[in-house]
Amino acid sequence: MALKDIKNKIKATERMNKVTRAMEAVSAVKMRKTQATALSGRSYARAAISILARLSGTEHVAKHPLSEQREYKRVALVVMTSDKGLAGALNSSVLKRAVESVKEFSKEQVSVYAYGKKADDFFTSRGYTVAARYENKSDSIEIETMEELAGELSRAFVAHDYDKVTVVYSNFKSTFEQVATERRLLPLSMGALTEIVDGIIPVKGKWSEVKEVAAPATYSVEPSGEEVLSALIPRLVAVALYHMLLESKASEHSARMVAMKNASDKSKDVVRDLTRTYNKVRQAAITREVSEIISGSLAT
Repeated sequence: MALKDIKNKIKATERMNKVTRAMEAVSAVKMRKTQATALSGRSYARAAISILARLSGTEHVAKHPLSEQREYKRVALVVMTSDKGLAGALNSSVLKRAVESVKEFSKEQVSVYAYGKKADDFFTSRGYTVAARYENKSDSIEIETMEELAGELSRAFVAHDYDKVTVVYSNFKSTFEQVATERRLLPLSMGALTEIVDGIIPVKGKWSEVKEVAAPATYSVEPSGEEVLSALIPRLVAVALYHMLLESKASEHSARMVAMKNASDKSKDVVRDLTRTYNKVRQAAITREVSEIISGSLAT
């Protein structure tokens, strides 16, 4: 390889290193912001679940249309991925888990709600019915978007279009650990909702030491438990989706931060190796030129 080619490659790798370092810093900031947003809404979610828990023994919960247990014949699968790549194995892990979650059903029994371009492309290319597509480009997450999706899924479940609604997303454990997770959203389950909220606090890091918020011991329900549940349960479905999307976002930014850090470290190694090669080639060229000069002077 010529000296000029090696030098150009070194410069190109150094420019790439600057880009990956910038992307690493940006992803770190976005990850912390998303975690903070998730934790800020955790108190609301826990309070809502505690109300539901205190009413769970009543017949109103058992008879609520969104709590109805029935044989699974039609399934709605909500898959949360990113629109962009450069996030390591994050999306592939979620997609693999999503396929496993519906492997017992035929493609005709499954309707996919793809939140993110990666999920849309994956299931469309494999012949699944994609009932709805949502972009996942923006870092600002509005709960109104999740309320729209929750409303559509709830109406379809009540109308018996689906007998089960499953969500697959990436659960944020720590900066270096994100786990592809499957949750049953409908029929409504106290256990699944509690796991979602409890899982918001990461295993390690700054936010792992957040204290629990104590819930009131008892409630006086007015005007009636049925009316309270009619307002609470659909809201809980939206809140559950919202927190799962926040977890997915935090995982995406974390995975991209780690991937960009690895790329930055690797580019430094490449620059070091290329510089060593450049010096060797340059030294060899100088030695050859000196030999030629000496040989020419001796010949004269």
